[in-house]
Amino acid sequence: MPDSKVEFLFLSQPEMIEAGVLDMAGCVDTMDEAFAIMGEGDYLMGGPTQHHHGMMIHFPEEARGPRMPVKGPDRRFMAMVSYLGGDYHMCGAKWYGSNKENPKRGLPRSILLVLLNDPDTGAPVAIMDGNLVSAMRTGASIGLGARYLAPKDGSIAGVVAAGPISRTCLMALKVGMPGLKEARVYDLDVPKAESFCKEMSEELGIDAHVVNSMAEAVIDCDAVSTAASGTVVPYFEEEWFKPGAFFGISSEANMSEQFWRKGRSVADNWKMHTTWRNEVKMHDPEAKMPIHDGLHNLIVQGRLSDADVVEMGEVVAGRTPGRVDESQPVIYLTGGLGMEDVAWGYTVYKRAKQMGLGTPLKLWDQPLWF
Repeated sequence: MPDSKVEFLFLSQPEMIEAGVLDMAGCVDTMDEAFAIMGEGDYLMGGPTQHHHGMMIHFPEEARGPRMPVKGPDRRFMAMVSYLGGDYHMCGAKWYGSNKENPKRGLPRSILLVLLNDPDTGAPVAIMDGNLVSAMRTGASIGLGARYLAPKDGSIAGVVAAGPISRTCLMALKVGMPGLKEARVYDLDVPKAESFCKEMSEELGIDAHVVNSMAEAVIDCDAVSTAASGTVVPYFEEEWFKPGAFFGISSEANMSEQFWRKGRSVADNWKMHTTWRNEVKMHDPEAKMPIHDGLHNLIVQGRLSDADVVEMGEVVAGRTPGRVDESQPVIYLTGGLGMEDVAWGYTVYKRAKQMGLGTPLKLWDQPLWF
């Protein structure tokens, strides 16, 4: 009788840290490999288009049951499923619940798991803490963008918002821009920004310091990163940006139509973003997109085209140039891809397994019914 035993590895957050989940240089290199594979088309995402961002539970305005949660700020459950080919050849999902009130309970806003599955049998390979995987790959995508799209001699970065994602974005910018020496940080919460700068200066060996306005965090910078999660969407003036600057966007940001036209827009996966737009607009043509709403509106109005947006996978795979004019600003649009979680989660899983970390868990020796 064939061996029908199914076991998988559980990895806690401390074990993930020991296995190197916080290795940003390794994470950016992993994203480089993953995007090259994506550029060759050897990947899948969810839904019938194979490009769905994820499947989400939308809570109602009024409960239909005695304990049913209701709609609130960032209240959601979501599964982001993907397959990544190449040497990874792995299926996986990021599963999470999110509630903006969580920090009041001493919890992160989102609590995430990354699940890996054998793409042939469907058997689980690993279940791991996903918060650090997700934060690292989000930042690493910006670092990868800087590697291919930022000025080669860039040394100054601007950071708008001083939260956890800006932390990983700045870590990754240091990898993508090896000459980075200075970071100008703006946040409405000045003490938070000061603490951020102190930690980042020590960790990265750069001069990270607080500035008093968004403009100061952009003017004369070679690269700018924004990851603002508040209710007010920041507006970026075209004249603030240095010629040829790299602008990495991990959250919503407003800009003029002229700036969208002037810049070269590159996306982590624009097919995902257009699928997302079609889902949202199908139910309500006036609905606001959760990210990059300004660009989507210009495209819906026919003032710009989806064809104006370059795919990052094709840039990494060498199919499309990242920069065509050294004086043109490059706007890098990210939304988060499940394949990024699969890539970094699987990489850390392999390291953990080599180090003997994690707890093996058994589903069965022999399945009862099959």
